[in-house]
Amino acid sequence: MDHPSEFTTTGHSAASGSNTTTGLREILTLPYRSYLYSYPHKTAYRELDPPLPLGPLWERENTDTYFLYMHIPFCAARCGFCNLFTLPDRRDDTHERYVDALERQAKQWAPLTSRRPYSRFAIGGGTPTLLNEVQLNRLFDIAENVMGLDPAHASISIETSPDTVTEGKLALLKERSVDRVSMGIQSFIEAEAAAIYRPQKPQEVERALEKLTRYDFPLLNLDLIYGLPGQTVESWLYSLERVLSYEPGEIFIYPLYTRENTIVKPEDIQRQGPDIRMELYTAARETLKSRGYIQYSMRRFAKESSSHANKELLPYSCQEEGMVGLGCGARSYTSEVHYASKYGVSYKATQSIIADYVATERYDVADYGIVLSREEQKRRFILKALLHREGLTLDDYFQRFGTEVMTDYPWLSELLTEGMAVIEQENGQQVLRLTEEGLGYSDAIGDWLISAEIREQMEGFVFS
Repeated sequence: MDHPSEFTTTGHSAASGSNTTTGLREILTLPYRSYLYSYPHKTAYRELDPPLPLGPLWERENTDTYFLYMHIPFCAARCGFCNLFTLPDRRDDTHERYVDALERQAKQWAPLTSRRPYSRFAIGGGTPTLLNEVQLNRLFDIAENVMGLDPAHASISIETSPDTVTEGKLALLKERSVDRVSMGIQSFIEAEAAAIYRPQKPQEVERALEKLTRYDFPLLNLDLIYGLPGQTVESWLYSLERVLSYEPGEIFIYPLYTRENTIVKPEDIQRQGPDIRMELYTAARETLKSRGYIQYSMRRFAKESSSHANKELLPYSCQEEGMVGLGCGARSYTSEVHYASKYGVSYKATQSIIADYVATERYDVADYGIVLSREEQKRRFILKALLHREGLTLDDYFQRFGTEVMTDYPWLSELLTEGMAVIEQENGQQVLRLTEEGLGYSDAIGDWLISAEIREQMEGFVFS
């Protein structure tokens, strides 16, 4: 679930942060209109004509460190809520051809991105641990031997699922210095998992968790989803308590979102009766706070002591520039251009895009993506900071763009008047930070901040 840079909309209002034709308060009446982790969303990407050579793009990048991401677009089955770029395919030969292509891409990209060290490395999907041990080990070899990752100075994260957790794979992850393992559980109630087309039994989840805790990774992240069909406050808190019993350093809680292109449709949720997602979120937030977890965003709660043991990590900005994304479906970010492969959701479209990627010989141009205007660079900077606990340091914005953020975007003051944000003094700096209530409405606030131009591009996208 926790792709490092995912953003999805579920429908849009007429409002835009560029003119706020609809006030913030009206937007907040629909807190689950959309969600975002990054900006702009991939549905705003288009053909780049002419394609942009990658060499000059990365030569202009001046961040101190990069984030290396590998996307493995395979899973055992597509869950009912999923619209990520992933294909249900367990075949080893398919996985081997894909890893061959990823290594070919890495060898072409390595000379372009070797100017900076990697401070973060994540393998996401899909389910990376669906790969067999040989192919899984190859990913780490590519990261270290081709891309130049130093595992002693980078946090290393991987996603897994209960059905792919084995002793052999866990031993491999431990050997390759993985310090964060993330597993999506979503629910410990079998009927709730079945309602989102997730073939998962609680006993299998417990078995996987027992193995994970025995290997004692520095950071264990577990995911849950609230708002599932048939879910109640009591059943939601039961799942949360089961997660807490394993004492993970980090817990992500996600509201259930449905889109027209997901298996579970919006009307399936509407038939459930009143929307209790905010009630479920509040109950979880209070429970987690009482157990010593700190809220870092709407979704992320972590123990303050959670750390990457025995590593002196290189710094990395939360604005997530310098993202080097290898693999079909991975996004790459420079400060001016975001690019990726084409995007599909249906089985046929995803299969076709992956086949094209595997058959490609040259990966040295960006031919699908978006060139960020100065305006979009500013909005991205605001969003990436504001929607996290750290908040937006006003002077950081000034140092980067040479203007005052509250002058550039005076409608941000609505966050203050609506009690969604405050400006606080911290270490001699003014920080615009969401309040506890504001964090709970992060998705609606993020939707409100989208520019009219990006919104128009997103609404023109047709999922295939």
